[in-house]
Amino acid sequence: MTSPTPIFSVCVYCGSRDGGDPAYAKAAEDCGTMLATNGWRLVYGAGDVGLMGRVARATQAAGGDTFGVIPEHLLKWEVGKTDLTTFIVTETMHERKKVMLMNANAIVVLPGGAGSLDELFEALTWRQLGLHAKPIFVLNTNGYWDALLALMDQIVGQGFADASLLDFITVVPDIGTLEKALAHHAPA
Repeated sequence: MTSPTPIFSVCVYCGSRDGGDPAYAKAAEDCGTMLATNGWRLVYGAGDVGLMGRVARATQAAGGDTFGVIPEHLLKWEVGKTDLTTFIVTETMHERKKVMLMNANAIVVLPGGAGSLDELFEALTWRQLGLHAKPIFVLNTNGYWDALLALMDQIVGQGFADASLLDFITVVPDIGTLEKALAHHAPA
């Protein structure tokens, strides 16, 4: 008897708000639809607000599998989306991030705020330390992450990280490019 092939899972970090550009909301919805269309599972922070809610609802609407992880203290604030395929409540933010990352094959960062940056930098640091080898994609919708990318160049340029740090992030301009990049890492 053969065991089933594990589903390709994509951890999406994004804002609990919509942001100021309608393109961010569209990118989140398109991302969710794209994941479901490809049969890939969404792993995310289990909120039903902002871009988080948009990516999850779009994934569900397209028939996709959803895996959400939320800490107990954010259940009301981020409106925990309990109708997901898998809904996990953790005690802490640290536990949330670990469960999300360990249940994903790839990481995608959409526009977001301090929480999204925290998640990105933890995943990036863990990659730098050799704790995982998962690809990290930054969706740079309308140049949202340009300042962050310049900061990353400065960190390397000023000698606070090896140039290889920049190789751990793949910047993509749109969902079509992201889909092709993810497909390269997904099992056939």
